[in-house]
Order: sequence, then C-alpha cells, then structure tokens
Amino acid sequence: MAELAVEVAYAGPEGQAVVALAVPVGTTAWEAVQLALPGLPGGVEPNRERLGVFGKKVEAGRVLEAGDRVEIYRALTLDPMEARRRRAAR
Repeated sequence: MAELAVEVAYAGPEGQAVVALAVPVGTTAWEAVQLALPGLPGGVEPNRERLGVFGKKVEAGRVLEAGDRVEIYRALTLDPMEARRRRAAR
C-alpha cells in the first residue's frame, strides 16, 4: 500500500512539536492527529473542529495529500477585540 509523508504540528503552553508521519493514502486529518498524539506534548487535547492544513481551516474528514502539514489549533485565551481594547486603554 502506498504511503504519504505528512506532518502534524502543535504549539501552545504545553510546548510545541512537529510530528512527521508516513500514513496510508486516504488518511484523514483527524486520523493523522490521532496517530501523532504520542509525539505531542502531554496535556494536548485536540478538537475535531480546530484543525487546519497550512494555515487554512479544514474539516476533520479532509483526506490528506503528500506533504500536508496538519495544524492543531487551540482555543483563544482572550477575544481579539478585547485585547485591542486593553491595548488602546494603556
């Protein structure tokens, strides 16, 4: 069976990691994240709704292509508009 080379990336307060994987053709973004979990920092809890490929949000069921980098996004800690208001108030 043919395999594709992909990466799964995460950056957050727990740490950052890029896990290189060789996955079968037809693997989805969510399946790649599940395969990469052992290589990610402890405490990372991926969410099916917060995935992207090269900075563009994708569905968990998106079939990967060779060279794709799946990115695991985390929840915002502060609303961007609130952060702007705080900066403007200073």
